[in-house]
Order: sequence, then structure tokens, then C-alpha cells
Amino acid sequence: MGEQLPLRLQLKASARFANFVAGPNLELIDQLRQAARGQGETFFFCWGSAGSGRTHLLQACCHQAASEGRSAAYVSLREAGGLSTALLEGWEQFDLVCIDDVDAIAGDSDWEEALFHFYNRVRETGSTLIVSAGAAPAQLRIGLPDLLSRLGSGVVYQLKPLDDAQRMQALRLRAQQRGFEMPYETASYMLRRLPRDLPALFDLLDQLDEASLAAQRKLTVPFVKSVLGLM
Repeated sequence: MGEQLPLRLQLKASARFANFVAGPNLELIDQLRQAARGQGETFFFCWGSAGSGRTHLLQACCHQAASEGRSAAYVSLREAGGLSTALLEGWEQFDLVCIDDVDAIAGDSDWEEALFHFYNRVRETGSTLIVSAGAAPAQLRIGLPDLLSRLGSGVVYQLKPLDDAQRMQALRLRAQQRGFEMPYETASYMLRRLPRDLPALFDLLDQLDEASLAAQRKLTVPFVKSVLGLM
């Protein structure tokens, strides 16, 4: 059923609905939960800026589907460099397929055609398909008109960014679910001094967690400064 995916394309264990702060995206989260369970709409196009949580949500859908006993597959076309279009052969047999970063193959005629035919096969089997991109369908530089029309034919949602208070909530929730406390002062400092997109912040939080365990230190502002080399 297609090519074996490299390790970098496998699901992150932490990508769950339970640790995603919905903020202004409650309707989208509810719709995706239903889709992962095999209910509601069967084709979604989700778009948003880098760091908005698109990858997290698509992988969360796969985890949710698996917990319901449904088969699921995920691939990021931005991370699939070197893989052939044969990757998608047979994937229409999965109950749920999530294809991330479809804008990454814009202008690649082979991949555009492969996606067009895959979309048609998925519609025939009745499987659920969720795709994501960094822009709305009409703004993609897809050269194949038939593919572009297909991408815009389903339910289209923009994933809206979180405000600062919601980012704070997401950061502290992630820490809590990793089993340690993130003081308000430390979270506030990180949001002021570090990259503001949540994936980057979560990666740094993982680094800080490992350092705090090794040093048996709490995540105070001075400790964060020392670990990350901040003034």
C-alpha cells in the first residue's frame, strides 16, 4: 500500500486534540474530530500560516481515527522530498488520509496529476480526505485547473492564529502534559524573548524539560536564560 514512509514523516505522539488550544478555531476542531471518527463531511481543506497548528491537527486526526479503530495515513508533501508519486498508490483504502503542505508541490506537474487522480479514487471509495496548505485554494500556484477545482470543492477552513493569552495557555498546557509546571512568569518571558510560533516554542520546551530533569531544577526564568543562552 504505497511506499514505506521515512521516520521523519511518522506521527508525533504529542499531536493530539487534547493538547491543542482551539482559540478561535472551535468550529474547525469540532468538524475535524467528527471527520476523524468517520462522521460528517468527508473532504476538508485547512489553510493557515506557518506555525498555526495545521500539522498538529492533521496528525491529531490520525491519532483520533486510530483510537476509533479506523485506518489512517499522514504525509507532509513538504517533508516528502525524494519520494515518488507512487507513494499514494493504494492509500484510498485507508479510512482517513491526511495530506499536509499540498502547496509544496505546486508547479510539479507529476505530483499535481497524481494528487488529482488520488482525489478521484478517494471520492470513489468514500474515504475521508483532509488536506492542508499555507494559503487558500484560490491562492495556490497549482498549474492543473482540475486539481485546483477539486481542492476548493470541499469544506474550506482558515486556521486562525492564537492571541498571546491563548499562546500562553498552550505553552503551559504542553508543559503540564509533559509532567512539569510552567510558572506564569517563565511562560510570559518565553513568549517575549523567543520565536512566537508554537511549534518552535514546543521544541524549546522539550529541550528545557530535558535540561531541568538532568539538573533537577525548576523552570524559573534564570534557569531558562542559562539553558538557552539568553541575556
